[in-house]
Amino acid sequence: MKGDRVEIVVDAGDTTRTYEVVASRAGRRVETAVRRGVVEVSEVTRTGAVVRTARFMANRVLALVEQPVPREDGSEKTGRSGRPFGDVPEA
Repeated sequence: MKGDRVEIVVDAGDTTRTYEVVASRAGRRVETAVRRGVVEVSEVTRTGAVVRTARFMANRVLALVEQPVPREDGSEKTGRSGRPFGDVPEA
């Protein structure tokens, strides 16, 4: 979702560096993967096409922080009656 972000803190020898990958447009998301000693953070479209990718050596990554955007849709799921689960109908 637009606004999702991942922060990557990397050991750069004598200091640390922080990088951010952000889902910049509506319908995009940020995915992370760790493969063969490489941390890969990608911005992906709805169809799965990769827009951009950041790659880091896994032994240099100090922190990987995923920060999803709070969703505005109702977190309570409704049943077929239209009432949230757990609601007692009034008699």
